[in-house]
Amino acid sequence: MSQLRYVVVEGPIGSGKSSLARRLSEYWGVQLKAEDPAANPFLPRFYRNMPAHALSTQLSFLLQRADIAREMISGELQAAPLVSDFLFEKDALFARLNLDEHELAIYQRLARLALPEYPVPDLVIYLQASEDILLQRVAARAVDYEVNFPEGYLKRVHAGYSEFFHQYEAAPLLIVNTDHLNLVDGDEDFELLIRCIAEMRGQRSYFNKSV
Repeated sequence: MSQLRYVVVEGPIGSGKSSLARRLSEYWGVQLKAEDPAANPFLPRFYRNMPAHALSTQLSFLLQRADIAREMISGELQAAPLVSDFLFEKDALFARLNLDEHELAIYQRLARLALPEYPVPDLVIYLQASEDILLQRVAARAVDYEVNFPEGYLKRVHAGYSEFFHQYEAAPLLIVNTDHLNLVDGDEDFELLIRCIAEMRGQRSYFNKSV
């Protein structure tokens, strides 16, 4: 991990971010800080009826991440290097995608109180994938409340991530197209990624393996 103390793996649902974050933490021998969707009691309800449960789902995630941010800023988690499977800014990304104008205003006021500051990563790894690949991966893992997304939802999430990271400049960014990569249990692809991380220079780099 060399000089990297805090690495974030991000990407839309089905991109493999949690699995890769876990593998990186094991490879480097550092702690893993993963988000916990199962701890959000509103998430299954959100997928069944998004307009009715978007705000409660969003606020539950906000409070979860605010607790983690306080731990990191106080040094309890930053005492040693770590890998995480979420970027703090993702909370606002999903708020803009899922909340209406009035709900978003409430969320933004509460976010300024609950999450006034958070640590900035030394490196963000953004996992891209085509919409078809994302759908295949979500179906393969067969989480009950994920299997029937409302039509167009995953497309909106995919577009939201693309737009967000097109403009992202807060930390060095490695953009990885995973359509033809197996980073979870493929040793060759994983070693290529490790090399890309080690050789990365500047604020933005790309890793795209052709067929």
